[in-house]
Amino acid sequence: MNNAKMWLVVKPTVGVPLFLSAVAVGSFAVHVAVLSNTSWVSDFLSGKELGAGDMEASAAMLTDPDTAKAAYVIPATDGSRNVTIIMPDGTPVQATLKAPEIHASLKITE
Repeated sequence: MNNAKMWLVVKPTVGVPLFLSAVAVGSFAVHVAVLSNTSWVSDFLSGKELGAGDMEASAAMLTDPDTAKAAYVIPATDGSRNVTIIMPDGTPVQATLKAPEIHASLKITE
């Protein structure tokens, strides 16, 4: 045992229960943090279908104009498409989507 001399300072009747109670308190704190910071764990423990989540909060996010996003596409003459994406803060961002290049296949002649 690596720390055998520790029991000369701390009695095992005090050290072992102290260690086990520290592990229990730490485990309880982790479980409380998980339950309070996630929605799916409480849904799972209460028997609700996973993925159901808080539907009212999801609906509020979809109808909130601050989080709404819009995009529109303008086709170009070279086959690419210019996409304008409006960010949540109202800043428009341009992106160009190009068609994939088609390369000639290698022909094997005999």
